[in-house]
Amino acid sequence: MDGQVRVRYAPSPTGHLHIGGARTALFNYLYARSKQGKFIIRFEDTDQTRHVETGVDNQLSGLKWLGIDWDESVDIGGEYGPYSQLKRLPLYQPFIDQLVENKQAYRCYCSEEELAQERTEQEAEGEMLSYSGKCRHLTAQQIVQYENEGRKPTLRFRVPTNETIVIEDQVRGHVEFASNDIGDFIILRPDGIPMYNFAVVLDDHLMKITHVIRAEEHLSNTPRQLLIYQALGVQPPQFAHLSLILNPDRKKMSKRDESIVQFVEQYKDMGYLPEAVLNFITLLGWSPKGEEEIFSKQDIIDQFSLDRISKSPAVFDMDKLNWMNNLYLKKTESARVVELAIPHLQKAGKIPQHVTETELEWVSALVQLYQDQLPFVAEIVSLSQLFFTDEIVYDDEARAVLAEEHAPIVLASFLQQVELADSFNAEQMKVLLKQVQTETGFKGKPLFMSIRVALTGQMHGPDLNASLFLLGRTKVIARLQSLLS
Repeated sequence: MDGQVRVRYAPSPTGHLHIGGARTALFNYLYARSKQGKFIIRFEDTDQTRHVETGVDNQLSGLKWLGIDWDESVDIGGEYGPYSQLKRLPLYQPFIDQLVENKQAYRCYCSEEELAQERTEQEAEGEMLSYSGKCRHLTAQQIVQYENEGRKPTLRFRVPTNETIVIEDQVRGHVEFASNDIGDFIILRPDGIPMYNFAVVLDDHLMKITHVIRAEEHLSNTPRQLLIYQALGVQPPQFAHLSLILNPDRKKMSKRDESIVQFVEQYKDMGYLPEAVLNFITLLGWSPKGEEEIFSKQDIIDQFSLDRISKSPAVFDMDKLNWMNNLYLKKTESARVVELAIPHLQKAGKIPQHVTETELEWVSALVQLYQDQLPFVAEIVSLSQLFFTDEIVYDDEARAVLAEEHAPIVLASFLQQVELADSFNAEQMKVLLKQVQTETGFKGKPLFMSIRVALTGQMHGPDLNASLFLLGRTKVIARLQSLLS
C-alpha cells in the first residue's frame, strides 16, 4: 500500500484504559512514529448501553500518562473527523444504499424468538451456528406482510457462497476462512445504528487507514470485513493481529482476574513510572534485536517493526514489571520520587496534608533511604513503617544481641552523646558514633548492631546514620532510656 502510513486505536468508551487496550494503542503509535505516519484515536460509541460518561477522558488521560501522543482525535480534531462513531452516522448512508441497490445486502424481518429457535435447532443437529438466510429471497408480498405486522427489519450482508477468504496477516501469516461458515450477518440494527463489522470498515476506509493493528480476538471478524471491502470495491488495509496477553498462570487475562493489576490508571496511582510501564508493555509480544530490555521511547520507535511481533501469547509477569520499574526508580531524580511518595504517606496518615519545609526535608531523606528498594512508590509506606511506630517488638534474635555484655555500655554512651549533641542530622550521627567508639573501645558489629537493634528491632536495615536522623532525637532518646531502665 502506497502513501503515508495511517493507523488507529478505536476503543469503546466503556471505562478505564486496560493493559490490553494500552498495548494495542502503543503498538499502533510505535508503528506510526517509526514510519513517520499518523496515529489516530477514534471512539466506537454506538453501544450506548455500555457507555461510561468519563470513558473518553479515561482513555485519553491514560495514554497521555504513558507518553503516547496522537495526530487526530476528538480533542484535537483532524481532516477525517468526526472521531466518534455516533457523529459519523450520516457518512454511512451512501454505502448502505450501494449495498442494497447491488443486492449485496437485504432486509431481514426475523424476530429474536425465531432466530433463537433456529440456533437451538442447529445446536441439536450439531451444525455450525449461522443464519439460515430465510429472508434472502423475500417476495414483495412477504415484505408488505411483515411491515404491516410492525416488524422492524435489520439489514443483513449477503455472504457469497463457496469462496475462500484469504488474510495475509502481518503477524499471523497466511490465514484462510470459508465463506460458507460465516452466514449472512447483520450490518444495520433496526434503529439504524450500524453493527461493528460494518461501521469499522466504513470508518477505516473513510479515514484512509493503511494498517489495522489490533488484538487477536478480532481475527475472526476480519473475513466479514474483507467481504464488505470487496462488495464496496475499495482496497482493504493491511492487518496485523496481536497475540493474547496471558496472566501468570498462562490463562487468558480477564478483567475479573485479581492476580494482576488490570488498568493503566491503577499503575499511575500505585506510583509506577510511566516510562517503565511503557517499556514493559512494549515487550508484551514484541522483541528487540538484541538482549537489552531497557529502552527509551525513542529507542523503541527506532527499532519497532511488525515483523518482530510474536505469534505466541505474551505472559504478564508482575515480578518483571516491578524489577523494571525499580531500575527506572533507581535512576530517577529523588525529587520526582519524593513528589510521588508524598500522597501515599499522606493517605496512610504518616505525614500531614500540608507539609512544612522541615517535614519535606525529612520525607526527602526517607525516600532517598528506600529509593533503591522500591518496586513502586506506594511501597514506601510499608517499607518505612519502623519510623512511624512508637513501640518496638524485639524477637529472640534481637534480645540476644541486646543481652550481650557490651550492649548496655554502647547504648548508654550513645544516649549521652545524643543528649549533648548540638544538632541531629545524618552527618552528625557519624560524629556521635565515632565518639562512642572512642569512649567505649567498641567498634564494628558490637557498636553498630547494638544501636540498630535497640532503636529499630531489626538485625539488618537501611543506612544507620540516615535511620537515626529519621527516627529523630526525641524518639531515639525515649527508646534508649526505656531499654536502659
